[in-house]
Amino acid sequence: MSDNSKIEWTEATWNPVRGCSKVSPGCMNCYAETFAERFRGVPGHPFEQGFDLRLVSEKLAEPLRWRTPKMIFVNSMSDLFHEQVPDEYVVNVARVMRLANWHTYQVLTKRSERMLDLLKGKLRFASGQKNIWWGVSVENRKHGLPRLEHLLEAPAQVRFLSIEPLLEDLGPFSLKGVSWVIVGGESGPGARPMAKEWVLSIRDLCRRAQVPFFFKQWGGVRKSETGRTLNGKTYSEFPARSIAPVPSAAELLTIREELELA
Repeated sequence: MSDNSKIEWTEATWNPVRGCSKVSPGCMNCYAETFAERFRGVPGHPFEQGFDLRLVSEKLAEPLRWRTPKMIFVNSMSDLFHEQVPDEYVVNVARVMRLANWHTYQVLTKRSERMLDLLKGKLRFASGQKNIWWGVSVENRKHGLPRLEHLLEAPAQVRFLSIEPLLEDLGPFSLKGVSWVIVGGESGPGARPMAKEWVLSIRDLCRRAQVPFFFKQWGGVRKSETGRTLNGKTYSEFPARSIAPVPSAAELLTIREELELA
């Protein structure tokens, strides 16, 4: 876990799974893959195996060690709902999120059908948690908007969209049932351009629906040069957070015992 994430819309990252595989155009220039593959074959490095998917069970208990409430992006270097992650492991991750409820968790996936199935089934116990935000990636109409439909069908308290990299005009769509929208352009080598009109259209949808809007970046090869202002304004809106009291040392021990991670 990193407690000082450079990702603009979170505070920390937690990766009980590492590695992934491509499923749609939004994955083409994956920042996580590029980073991980730099270290393939480096003995002892967390990404010695590159971007090959693997479970990192020793990381499961990490949120319990953080006593200060954090906003945590779950699996910034993977996808919790990847087909190679067993149901039982996903359940264990959700158990940690439910019990370590002084944190706010941002769970983002491109595998929305599996997320929907599990939230209706084995993850039902976590679906109503206000400290767990369930989200999907939306990069275009063909692949992204069907994920939105799955998200809206899911029995979740807080739903969000990560519309990045935004690859085309999404046109009109409903935000009823959505609690938060992030928009951003692609960055790094080979970054595909994003038109200002596409962003403004989504911002206006958020305004009409009264949904918090977060504009992450314009992107490009050097994102630091293009910045993150839209029409001269920085948009850093978030939904309200539900933060539970931080447990005492004795209570924390009980939680660890319940998780069988003591």
